[in-house]
Amino acid sequence: MNWRHYAILFAIGLSVPSAVASFQSLPGYMDADYYFAGGLQLAGGHGFSEPYLWNYLDDPAGLPHPSHTYWMPLASIVSALGMWLTGQATYAAGRLPFILLSACVPLLTTALAFRVSRQTRLALVSGLVSIFSLYYAPFMPVPDNYALFMLLGAAFLLLAPLEQKWVPLVLGALAGLLTLARSDGLLWLGLAGLTVMWKSAYKSDGIKNTFRQWFGMILPAGLLVMAGYLLTMGFWHVRTLDLFGSLLAPGGGRLLWLQNYNQTFIYPPESLTRASFLQAGWDLALQNRVRAFSDNFGNALAAQGGIFLFPFILIGLWQLRRELRTKIAVTGWLILFAVMTILFPFAGSRGSFFHAGAAFQPYWWVAAPVGLDAVLTWARRRGQFQDRNAPYFLQGVLVLLAVFMTAYLVNLRVIADGWARDDAIYQSVEAELLDNGIRPGEVVIVRNPPGYFIASGRPSISLPFGDESTILAVAERYGARYLVLEDGGTFDAIRDLYDDPQGNPAFVYLGEVNEAKLYRIELAR
Repeated sequence: MNWRHYAILFAIGLSVPSAVASFQSLPGYMDADYYFAGGLQLAGGHGFSEPYLWNYLDDPAGLPHPSHTYWMPLASIVSALGMWLTGQATYAAGRLPFILLSACVPLLTTALAFRVSRQTRLALVSGLVSIFSLYYAPFMPVPDNYALFMLLGAAFLLLAPLEQKWVPLVLGALAGLLTLARSDGLLWLGLAGLTVMWKSAYKSDGIKNTFRQWFGMILPAGLLVMAGYLLTMGFWHVRTLDLFGSLLAPGGGRLLWLQNYNQTFIYPPESLTRASFLQAGWDLALQNRVRAFSDNFGNALAAQGGIFLFPFILIGLWQLRRELRTKIAVTGWLILFAVMTILFPFAGSRGSFFHAGAAFQPYWWVAAPVGLDAVLTWARRRGQFQDRNAPYFLQGVLVLLAVFMTAYLVNLRVIADGWARDDAIYQSVEAELLDNGIRPGEVVIVRNPPGYFIASGRPSISLPFGDESTILAVAERYGARYLVLEDGGTFDAIRDLYDDPQGNPAFVYLGEVNEAKLYRIELAR
């Protein structure tokens, strides 16, 4: 490998997310809306504070609310960095760092692949496949954690086998950054500890250490891991301790007791308890986890496995089974799969497994060309593919398939489906509210509060899971006087309110904009 290879990969890696971004005028979904809105707040000098609530799991006292008490802040910090550097509080500025980070993913993937295989051809194929990343491609340019997780995961695996004394400190720091990006990044702190233990089991000559020798090695290395972790993540734990009296925010723990996904938006959050979970019955809990297993396995096969890459990834991992990096990646992925299936089945199947799995994705791209090469070697021993150009042809086909599949999926998800079509409705809704004389500072209840804030600058809170009385309770507590109900974004318990907008005198119908119905909330005096 030389600098020209990396320069070419960077150029192609920059052009693909830039092309995708040209069709994305808004973040497009609530996670990215939230991270970008958090970046706007930071860039505007408002700190870690938000004039919107997207859930009620931490029992918020009111608006403004401390930000990132559920989703973590790193993506917002990176988005704000783009705005600070350009001096513009725009979406183009906020997503600029993510486009640049996406262009760096093939560089680290290629470096990791070359370190593993020592073959330039295989390393370049891994880098090219990481650029044309199929299901991940539509999300790489937006303010989210995909590129961050891929880069941090690749860096962790690249450094993990090194014997230098500073490596545990850096692994801990990377685990801290992964946790600062997503709460499930905490898994990587455990993987850093496992890495230290695995590396300490044997001497450099292959002789197994005694328990005393092993323990004497892992103790200082483990302390370095924790020091690195606290170096990057410690300040956030201090903030959470100051806000909630604990190292972790309380909202995430309540997810353990969900009986359906919509309860993520439940109000009041105290109704989500272990007792309510047990009362719903183990049959429902088992059904939910079986469904999550099916969804997560499908995700592993299609999105993470890349469909046609999947068998080559498995073969490649078998070929690399003695690699420490393989042990780390496979163990971490299996733990993640179990956690997102058993403990958090709704979050896992609704995107968290796809999100968190991005950190392992560079290693799967490393394994796929190795697997294909192993298949080719097997076939050649049986008299097939004897032409000396066969490896180049087959690896080229692999890359071309990735290109065509990525183009198809980007067209399907971004272009044909209309990226951020739903979020764009909010601009029309806000114009209608202003036409009705509603002041900009008045709070609105809406399906996607950070998205609405981006479109309008108006404080907003989430549509709570429950019936009409639940909406009134939320409106009373948080001072909301207006409600927006969107077709397809309404819970079953309030579907009648959408279908018959004048059927409840507590909700005064104001009109409809693009199938979104607007109401003034009349609270009892």
